[in-house]
Amino acid sequence: MVLDLGQIQAQDLEAMLEEETGTWRKELDWDFRPSAELVRRFVDVHALNGYVLLIDDEVAGYSYYVCEEYKGLVGDLYVRKKYRTADNEHRLLGAVVDHLIGARYVKRIESQLVLARSLEPRLLPGASYARSYPRYFMAVDAAVGARLPARGLEDVVLDQWTERWQEETAHLIASAYRGHIDSEINDQYRSAAGARRFLFNIVQHPGCGTFFEPAACVAVRESTGKLCGASLTSLVAAEAGHVTQICVAPALKGQGVGYELLRRSLGVLARSGAKTVSLTVTAANREAVRLYERVGFRIVRRFSAFVWEGF
Repeated sequence: MVLDLGQIQAQDLEAMLEEETGTWRKELDWDFRPSAELVRRFVDVHALNGYVLLIDDEVAGYSYYVCEEYKGLVGDLYVRKKYRTADNEHRLLGAVVDHLIGARYVKRIESQLVLARSLEPRLLPGASYARSYPRYFMAVDAAVGARLPARGLEDVVLDQWTERWQEETAHLIASAYRGHIDSEINDQYRSAAGARRFLFNIVQHPGCGTFFEPAACVAVRESTGKLCGASLTSLVAAEAGHVTQICVAPALKGQGVGYELLRRSLGVLARSGAKTVSLTVTAANREAVRLYERVGFRIVRRFSAFVWEGF
């Protein structure tokens, strides 16, 4: 049976959230507790939209969503191990997507469900409106990254990222992702205004960990003082870092700027106590995947980003 989240209390989710927290920690070195606490808090005040799957009067799984203007975002989907089947995952996602497709104000739906295991593009709810983008969750031993050799850059220097770079970073993201496959997955990359919202979310919200400014850095053209690259980072556990964003101005791609940004972020994270560092990347972005593999990242998990549009 699939029920609205508003019909249950946070205590009903406790066993499931404990299991999900353990899964994030074991499989991805990620401390999910801050996100789980937000789920409890919002469920208790009936302020979280979504659905739960009940089997034999036990919460077997849940999925929730948030809406931003015209867009629905599927925030999470988790089914407990003993109930985890393709049918159960599709039932939960179907309840969310069917609701959002039926909402007059929603024109687009996005999801990136790292822990979902059995979602098949051809079986998705609203499949005729859906597109699928294979992605990788990758990780590296932070110590390996910290030993990477430096590469000289011409007319480019690196500096620590601070809030004063926020506006230029938003414009850089919009420029770097113009026509890029990742702008099909996340439409915030398509404009500076959208990139501002993206930056606000990764700096202020715990979904991608706690923003870690010391390891965030920028690349600046010496001749002009203009921003030409950025690497943003977070801590997702006491000893685990995450690269939430790395981008380079189109004119400087292939010149080693991305490598140097990544090398610097990895070094700071390692010196700050991180044992592992992770990131996510779209499989079709072969240039980025090759860079990450070259510095030691390995694929830990394959998942898909899904987008529904045109309904």
